[in-house]
Amino acid sequence: MEKTALVRWPRLLIGACVMLFAGVIYAWSVLKAPLAAEFGWSASALALNFTLTLCFFCIGGVLASLLTKRTSVRVTMLVSAVLVLLGFFLTSRLSGSVMMLYVSYGCLAGLGIGMVYNAVVSTTSAWFPDKKGTCSGVLMMCFGLSSLLLGKVAEAMFGGALGWRGTFLWLGIGIAAILAVGSFLVKAPEPGTVFPAQQAKSGAGQEDFEARDYTTGEMVKRFTFWRFFLFSILTSAVGSTVISFARDLALSVGAAAALATTLAGVLSLCNGLGRVICGFVYDALGRRRTMLISNLITIAAPLVVLLAVIGNSLPLCVVGLCLTGICYGFSPTISSAFVGAFYGTKYFSSNYSLANMMLIPSSFAATLGSALLTSTGGYVAPFLMLLAFAVVALALNLSI
Repeated sequence: MEKTALVRWPRLLIGACVMLFAGVIYAWSVLKAPLAAEFGWSASALALNFTLTLCFFCIGGVLASLLTKRTSVRVTMLVSAVLVLLGFFLTSRLSGSVMMLYVSYGCLAGLGIGMVYNAVVSTTSAWFPDKKGTCSGVLMMCFGLSSLLLGKVAEAMFGGALGWRGTFLWLGIGIAAILAVGSFLVKAPEPGTVFPAQQAKSGAGQEDFEARDYTTGEMVKRFTFWRFFLFSILTSAVGSTVISFARDLALSVGAAAALATTLAGVLSLCNGLGRVICGFVYDALGRRRTMLISNLITIAAPLVVLLAVIGNSLPLCVVGLCLTGICYGFSPTISSAFVGAFYGTKYFSSNYSLANMMLIPSSFAATLGSALLTSTGGYVAPFLMLLAFAVVALALNLSI
């Protein structure tokens, strides 16, 4: 047991490093800028590419669970490296067809990132049956911080000698290389590996469900899963919608252009911090209390921003954006830990990939929010919608 405790932490570090590069898809707000300038594509056309990326990201997770079951984690990660490399290479060769962008970045890169995401999370989590929240939090934090770190790197490279084409090419090469190397280092624990026993936490609350391994077919027959699935859609919709117009929102309440850009980065930073904070809270307080805390923050975030918009208050807007980042960070960590706790570890890969499909409907909330913004000419209606989402999510949360 002592040997396992020493070995598994480097495994988490390796998984975190891979996730730091895999999270490049969330840097789309930076990566799309030169494409808009070069080809004159509309904001809606570029937003659709991000939605498609998330859709294929979810599909990639499902494919990864199937491929890993039939081959190995290494094969899955090598396939993902090839897809990401091909996607970024073709993006660097774009000649004006937005459909080609959808195929290269949206489909190929999205599939590749979804596959490595599922492979790393499911494999690394197997080393931490006693610390599901902490493991998930660290992995998700690195995935979330990628948009801030790689976004800054890409932005600097765009202005250099490489230009946007060279930047996309070398980003693809670099990320694919990391995924390929990671495929030899990310390994599941061997059968019979002994882990530290999970300690009961006083005051954390006892769950009232039978702890066992559920197949994906058994999982989808449980009403609890669908309540959680809808809960995840609604809470994630709050974060994804605000992220889509964070900079413009800050400008609307009087922020200078430079400050508005910085605040968008702060939101990403809070997103990353929220993921690891959620992991520690989950392990300390248990599932019930963590989900309740997450939901209350999700209600507070749109409420504070709504007050900021009505009162034209920049300080309130800053607080609201920070709360939004934190609550958005809680969502994937809770999802990973929840699936492992409720449905076991044996079929975690396929179960988690299905639960992660909630990203598809939640991504369309940003489109709906933008439509409300356009039709009403202000941010009040979109944030009333998000507040309603969060309240409905609370009702679902309490019923689980």
